[in-house]
Amino acid sequence: MSLDNLVGRSLEKVEPDASVIKRLIAAAERNIADSHIMEVSSENRFDAAYKAIMQLSNASLQANGFRTLTSKPGHHMTMIQVLSQTIGLDKQTVIVLDALRKQRNVADYSGDIVPTSAVDECVKHAENLLHDVGCWLKDNKPELVD
Repeated sequence: MSLDNLVGRSLEKVEPDASVIKRLIAAAERNIADSHIMEVSSENRFDAAYKAIMQLSNASLQANGFRTLTSKPGHHMTMIQVLSQTIGLDKQTVIVLDALRKQRNVADYSGDIVPTSAVDECVKHAENLLHDVGCWLKDNKPELVD
């Protein structure tokens, strides 16, 4: 399904705004840095890395002229699942990112402890996504990051 087909259901069209995209990427960089602070709980480190993934996914979507309808359920899932369309992210990585989203939901809504292995995985994927989004923007939308 194309991004245009999701307009009105889970997405809306927006004009790409370089200042918004730069702020989202800067926020993701700060959250990745926070995810490395060992003095806080695993849950907070995981949340920071997951938040970076959401900010980067949002930046990717907005760079393509779309934004999720946050009034509708599933906007986190949508942002992750369209990464293959927004920046060409491989399907296997999208599956892993979606699994991290589910892990975050379990931790948030049940109070489950986040294992260190999940924190490490989330941080690694946030860092990789920062790289991938940065490269995609430079190659495809340099006017949004220069």
